[in-house]
Amino acid sequence: MAPLKPSWKQPSHPDVQQVVVSGADFMTKSLSKVTVPPFGLFVKLEFPPCTLANEPTYATVQMGKDEHLNLNSDLLYINHSCEPSLHFDMRNMKIVAGPKGLKPGDELTFFYPSTEWSMAQPFECFCGKPTCKKIITGAKDMPSQLLDGLWLNDHIHELLDEQELLQHHGSLAENGGLGLLRRGITSRELSGEMGGDTIAKA
Repeated sequence: MAPLKPSWKQPSHPDVQQVVVSGADFMTKSLSKVTVPPFGLFVKLEFPPCTLANEPTYATVQMGKDEHLNLNSDLLYINHSCEPSLHFDMRNMKIVAGPKGLKPGDELTFFYPSTEWSMAQPFECFCGKPTCKKIITGAKDMPSQLLDGLWLNDHIHELLDEQELLQHHGSLAENGGLGLLRRGITSRELSGEMGGDTIAKA
C-alpha cells in the first residue's frame, strides 16, 4: 500500500503492530509484534477510531451488505494475502489470527474478498503463496472454486447465496427445472473455532 497522509496519531497500535513504510507504491506493510494463538484476538475494531463510511473506497472495509468502515488507524496498512495471517471478523468487530496463529515478525495480512463484495480496483496478487488467486477482485466476481474452503464473513456468504439463487433461477428457466444449488461451508460454521475461549489473554 502506498504511504498515506494519516489523519490519526501514529503509531495507532504500537503494542501489536509495526508499520514498515516503503516509498514504492503499495509496498508499505505491517508486522506483528505479538504472539497470538490460532483464532485468538489480535485487536478489536472500536468506535472511535473507526467510523462508518459514506461510501466504499480503497481505504474502507466492508462490514455488512451495504455498510463500510473507515479504520482511521494503522490497521489500514494490513495488506492482502491469499493465505492470510489474520481474519477480519466484521460480525464480531474484531481481527483474529488465522489458523497458524501469529508470532513476532509475521506479516499481517488478510484475504480482501473475505470482506469485500465488489472492488473498484482489482489487482494482481504477488503474495507468492501456493494457493495464490493471481487476480484479486471482490467476492462477487471471483469464481466460486477460488473461494471454496476459505474463511469469509457472513455478509459475503449471504451475498454469494443470493447471487447463486439468481443464477439457479436462470438455469431452471433454461433447462426445465434441473438446476442444482450448491451450498458451501458458512463463516458461522468456520468461526466456531473463534469462540470466546480462544481469545488471547493479555
